[in-house]
Amino acid sequence: MASSRKRDRWASSDSSDSNSCDDDDDGKGGGRYDADVVAKDVHGASKRERKRKKKKSRRRRQRDEEKREHDDTNDAKKRKSESCDGIQLRPTENDHHVNLSSSRDVRVPNSTVAFLSGGSSTPDGERRRSHEPLFDGCRSVTVYKRLNRIQEGTYGVVTRAKCDRTGDVVALKAVKMGKREGKEGFPITAIREINVLLALRHPNIIRVREMVVGGSSRSVYMVMDYMEHDLKTLMSRMKHSFSQSEVKCLLRQLLSAVEFMHRHWYLHRDLKTSNLLYGNDGILRVCDFGLARKYGDPLQKYTQPVVTLWYRAPELLLGSEYYSTPVDMWSVGCIFAEMLTLDPLFSAKTEVEQIKVIYRLLGSPNEKRWPGYSQLPIVRQVHFGTWPRNRLREMFPRTSLTGGFYLSDLGLDLLSGMLGYDPESRTTAASALAHGYFDESPLPRDVVLMPTYAATNEGHA
Repeated sequence: MASSRKRDRWASSDSSDSNSCDDDDDGKGGGRYDADVVAKDVHGASKRERKRKKKKSRRRRQRDEEKREHDDTNDAKKRKSESCDGIQLRPTENDHHVNLSSSRDVRVPNSTVAFLSGGSSTPDGERRRSHEPLFDGCRSVTVYKRLNRIQEGTYGVVTRAKCDRTGDVVALKAVKMGKREGKEGFPITAIREINVLLALRHPNIIRVREMVVGGSSRSVYMVMDYMEHDLKTLMSRMKHSFSQSEVKCLLRQLLSAVEFMHRHWYLHRDLKTSNLLYGNDGILRVCDFGLARKYGDPLQKYTQPVVTLWYRAPELLLGSEYYSTPVDMWSVGCIFAEMLTLDPLFSAKTEVEQIKVIYRLLGSPNEKRWPGYSQLPIVRQVHFGTWPRNRLREMFPRTSLTGGFYLSDLGLDLLSGMLGYDPESRTTAASALAHGYFDESPLPRDVVLMPTYAATNEGHA
């Protein structure tokens, strides 16, 4: 009966307000109550429809992202297999960064690619997938706890860190990307350094252990062996210079590393005391290969300028575009003298002043001492003055009664050979290792007997 009355009211257009109110009071339903229910049903249906559409759209986006990742992985695999001897990468406009795509300018061996992509895996730690296909399989940097900053160079910040799983203390070198390079490619300096360090395995050359990545493709780190000191900082804090036997031990290790590089056709091009690491185990190691490159015969034109000013060979200062291993040997000669005195041998603020400082100590070069000297670009433009004689012996006496530095005749002969003006006749690393200076008394100190010092690379939190 109630249902019948309800249908009659909905059908009748002239139902009274009082009757409607009475029905509502009876609790048997009415026009207002049913309209609210219908509105709620319609609203709920439309809300469910919107949720369904959102879920469908989200699934579609996920499928698209998975497809893009799959395509990127296939493209990376295809690039890796394009050549039997390596991938070729194209430098960007400023020639400091490269796109991770094939090209014809810079060649990266397959060993480097395998290393970067986690090919040389370690048993501990989790492998992660980065946004850059080249670093798929590399561990996350979070497996290392950062302890303190060691230094910041031209090509990256170096931090002391400890592996959470093994407890090993290592050096983390962050690859410096710059503002835009993270989008355009990976720095060519880092590619060169990794390439060289993988090719040159030697006790006196720093070892790169692995590559790790942060939260984005712009966060890439080289994990290297940790050393307690760089030679520059250590010498600046020493109250007394190294003894003759200690200098010979350090110099022989440096020459051994340089000879190995040159024998394998590599130039370092930035040898200096801050790029030499010294451990409390007595080992000296060469680091920072960001400017290193392979060279060949005949010589080709190479980048200018290279080598830090105080350690730069005269042929580079005078504008020569053709250079080879002698530029490294000049730097070794400067380092040899600095080990004895604890001060840089040649120091100036500009290239012209640097040339004059060299001439004052070694005398002015000429065609007899340096064939082709008058044809060098800077020599034809600038007159530097004349200094007639070599004053190297005056700077390094044969003996010292006060305990200061000195240099024997054989030692001076070796130093003079490294600092020869003519690159063609400058002492090579191999001939320097065989020099009689290392056979005379006092003999080079054994590595295990070398002194230890409080670590200088642990001071900055």
